[in-house]
Amino acid sequence: MSPTDRLGTYLNDHVGGANAGVEMARQLEEAVRGEPAAAGLGPIAADVEEDLETLRGLVEALGVGSNPVKQAAGWIAEKVHRIGVDERVTHSRELTLLLQAESLALGVEGKLALWLSLLEVAPAYPQLATVDLPALADRARDQRRRLETVRLGAARAAFASTG
Repeated sequence: MSPTDRLGTYLNDHVGGANAGVEMARQLEEAVRGEPAAAGLGPIAADVEEDLETLRGLVEALGVGSNPVKQAAGWIAEKVHRIGVDERVTHSRELTLLLQAESLALGVEGKLALWLSLLEVAPAYPQLATVDLPALADRARDQRRRLETVRLGAARAAFASTG
């Protein structure tokens, strides 16, 4: 397998994860709509969706082809995750929010790792010059910071003593 083929596999893994991330971000936005946490979270789903489109564009620019199986796996993983963090399972809205925010935060950490990895190999792939990788890494850091505010608020609400 050539380095470009390996890069294609790597990117397709991230496309699958990003597909799940978009759905998770939509869920989280919906869960905090109308609450103070929503202002701090901002349009996280739109941001994650834009990152997904950027990633799909890179797959196309590199000519590595998309992998529908990996992409479907991300979609399926999100559906399974949705069941596991459902309020009917956790018996707590706050715990559900915490788990949703943590799961999405882990995905954003993975996305940051992706952008940093691509920065490392950018000199070998001129196609990567079509995107501003440092700006994408900074945006991932900002997304992570915004998620942390929601996550910590949910942790306090879920676990703080009421009495």
